[in-house]
Amino acid sequence: MKRLLGVALGVLTAIGGFVDIGDLVTNAVVGSRFGLSLVWVVAVGVIGICLFAQMSGRVAAVSGRATFEIIRERLGPRAGLANLGASFLINLLTLTAEVGGVALALQLASSVSPMLWIPVAAFAVWLVIWRVKFSIMENVTGLLGLALIVFAVAVFLLHPDWNQLAGQALAPAVPASEESTTYWYYAIALFGAAMTPYEVFFFSSGAVEEKWGRKDIAQSRINVLVGFPLGGLLSVSIAACAAIVLLPRAIEVTSLSQVVLPVAEAGGKVALAFVLVGIVAATFGAALETTLSSGYTLAQFFGWSWGKFRRPAQAARFHVAMIVCLLVGIAILATGVDPVAVTEFSVVFSAIALPLTYLPILIVANDRQYMGKDVNGRLTNAVGLVYLALIVVAAVAAIPLMIITGMGS
Repeated sequence: MKRLLGVALGVLTAIGGFVDIGDLVTNAVVGSRFGLSLVWVVAVGVIGICLFAQMSGRVAAVSGRATFEIIRERLGPRAGLANLGASFLINLLTLTAEVGGVALALQLASSVSPMLWIPVAAFAVWLVIWRVKFSIMENVTGLLGLALIVFAVAVFLLHPDWNQLAGQALAPAVPASEESTTYWYYAIALFGAAMTPYEVFFFSSGAVEEKWGRKDIAQSRINVLVGFPLGGLLSVSIAACAAIVLLPRAIEVTSLSQVVLPVAEAGGKVALAFVLVGIVAATFGAALETTLSSGYTLAQFFGWSWGKFRRPAQAARFHVAMIVCLLVGIAILATGVDPVAVTEFSVVFSAIALPLTYLPILIVANDRQYMGKDVNGRLTNAVGLVYLALIVVAAVAAIPLMIITGMGS
């Protein structure tokens, strides 16, 4: 029972990280344009994030320290600063997108302008981080986010042509109406959405928050193997709903309301209510994760006191850093920029920053000074090197493909 309850961290990381505003929009866009021909990227992303999150969680459980803190110590301040710069800027961009995503989700539920919801969403994020215990935060947000399972239910209620969907998934091909460069651009966007850096830093820091030790390594594996595949299943369900309803009608996703359209068509008002609860919970959970990750990365790099297990007065700089990040996010959104556009930028730039994020984790997980007998095995290292190569290729190709395709337009 304890292990089952402990899976909440993995569920929160999956719901708030794997199925955040980036995945909601990107998977729906891909489904409406390419069907399920890019579902293989989700599978690759799930395996990759499971691999690196498991390493990160194991490092935290064995050392009792968060990954970013060890990265600075192990690689030195210069390499650590490069890692910090890439991770923090992408995290800040993602935080902005998530706060905007909460506002868009609340607009769907209330018909009130998202510009009015943005400061409310940011204040709610700050209030939860300031006052709510970590365990309560992860349990409530993770469980409410499970309402997104309605996307999977909707796939069955829509009575699709299963042979056609299977053909799209098992024999992927570029549709005649699309360019191959656009196909690969969205493949990288999906990959970046699945392996956003903040997921790993949040998972590692969350393990320290919950005081994991060597005895909890098995718990870490359960969290990873339950949470992230669940997120992958929900991502595929979002793409499948778009492929069934939007693709035949040539409707391209440009707003969050179009993402939920297939669910409303499948299950009416009841299904729509579930999906709205799930989207608000997922985007709010992601906003909590990215805000905390901003504080975690800065505090761990500079050696500040950090963590929700400490009173705010005992970790003042940690909390001030998060407040500043939220204010920056509000300022960016106040310019009137489309949160969906911010989301598209964030997932692509996540792919660009991946090498600086994941290489240090791979190095630390192989360091016996920190890990002792719990260093990576040969199989983990072999798969890790394959993924490192994929990450480098994605990072190098992202900007050229973004320019050539005009961000997939």
